[in-house]
Amino acid sequence: MSYCWQEGKDQITFVTKEDHETPSNADLVADDPNDPYEEHGLILRNGNINWNCPCLGGMASGPCGEQFKSSFSCFPYRKEEIKGSDCVDQFWAMQECMQKYPDLYPQEDEDEDKEEEEKKKPAEQVEETAPSEATAAKEEEGSS
Repeated sequence: MSYCWQEGKDQITFVTKEDHETPSNADLVADDPNDPYEEHGLILRNGNINWNCPCLGGMASGPCGEQFKSSFSCFPYRKEEIKGSDCVDQFWAMQECMQKYPDLYPQEDEDEDKEEEEKKKPAEQVEETAPSEATAAKEEEGSS
């Protein structure tokens, strides 16, 4: 005799050997390809881009969402020698939009450059001050 219980959102079912020997009478529900709430990957079954895919990190919404969609959808289907070369205008428009909202779209390269500069400053300052301190110590020894 089979039995089941609920643990949070999960339903756990135990079945016996006899339960497996009889054909199932479960009705399988076919996936509705038009269900807007069905989870899909980046590309929907009809070949369109799934703008709600978490893999896009919400870039398709917000103040630059339309520019992102335009540039992102331009690139994949291009067949030019330099792939995407005719998408430059769309990518440029997206970049210009993102620069208007630095709090929403931080420039990673700038952040990394600033961090590197901050890391270098103390080391450079130590190197600059170390010789003068050593010289001052020698001068003190020489004057004693």
